Amino acid sequence: MSARLSIALDAMGGDHAPDVVVAGADMARLRCPEIDYIFFGDEQRIKPLLANLPDLARISTIHHTPDAISNDAKPAVALRGGRNSSMRLAIDAVAQGKAACIVSAGNTGALMAMAKFVLKTLPGIDRPAIASFFPTLRGESVMLDLGANIECDSRNLVEFAVMGSVFSRTVLGLMEPTVGLLNIGAEEVKGHESIKAAAAQLRVTPLPGKFHGFIEGNDIPYGTVDVVVTDGFTGNVALKTAEGTAKLYSEFLRRTFQSSILARLGYLLARNAFGKLRKRMDPRRYNGAMFLGLQGVCVKSHGGTDPTGFANAICVAVDLVTRGFNDTIKTEMARIGDLIAAGAVVPDSAPQEAPASDSPLPDSKAAAL
Repeated sequence: MSARLSIALDAMGGDHAPDVVVAGADMARLRCPEIDYIFFGDEQRIKPLLANLPDLARISTIHHTPDAISNDAKPAVALRGGRNSSMRLAIDAVAQGKAACIVSAGNTGALMAMAKFVLKTLPGIDRPAIASFFPTLRGESVMLDLGANIECDSRNLVEFAVMGSVFSRTVLGLMEPTVGLLNIGAEEVKGHESIKAAAAQLRVTPLPGKFHGFIEGNDIPYGTVDVVVTDGFTGNVALKTAEGTAKLYSEFLRRTFQSSILARLGYLLARNAFGKLRKRMDPRRYNGAMFLGLQGVCVKSHGGTDPTGFANAICVAVDLVTRGFNDTIKTEMARIGDLIAAGAVVPDSAPQEAPASDSPLPDSKAAAL
């Protein structure tokens, strides 16, 4: 980075705030040295933590506010009553140009509602989507939406495909990412009308990548495609199922290697290999869900993460800013719009099940990632 970036941190968001937020920022400072931090929250709690980290304190400022959004606050209530909360003021800093991005481990639904209301959506984007990394046999993929939009029409799914493709190119470095629509089968006749209409549109849309077609749930861990597109309800269920399966597998391994002396000996012999597996599957490595489609970078950290996970979320935000992610989305949406206007692309005219909403609130409270 040629110039220093200021990052707004919701210091009071998350299960272990502000301790984890401050410690995570100190870890991210070493990985991304060209960052200044603005901590929004209770100064009496943040200042003593910074005093123990003088290198971090030199590049940090505190914007005091005693208000914070609780983990169980409803999005509409948080939007109306949280104008002076640490979360809202951090988002405002991005909208006012005082910070390049915001990172929060707080209430997901409230964060999405506030971010959409304050930052607005990018031109050509009807609804923002929550996206995150997924480990696969081929490396990493991106999946969206993960809970922001319970119901989606074909237009929403097409927009998610464009944003996911841009993300894969700008952040994952894939020149021609493949895009798949998550469905109950790979056959064209399967699925509801919205997903069929989205597939028909994507076949003629000049994506910044390649449309693969329909995929099934077992294609996600295989890495069949680089971008998995689905509605927020299905995406969140898939995410939580994958997280639960990973924890189940880890517990099975632990119990197996404790079952006998020979099993414990086997673990000792394979300890280095299992260390590599643990590192590969570490959820902290994939912490940092992105709110794609907003006129500002907003990253959601898992509420229960530790400093390592929060540092990863900060680095995800830095990547999105420094690689010009939002500018690339605007360019791609304008390019596709120009091609449609010129008649080079024939938009699908199939009926759509769920009309888009202009409300600043998401369809429902997003699940806590």
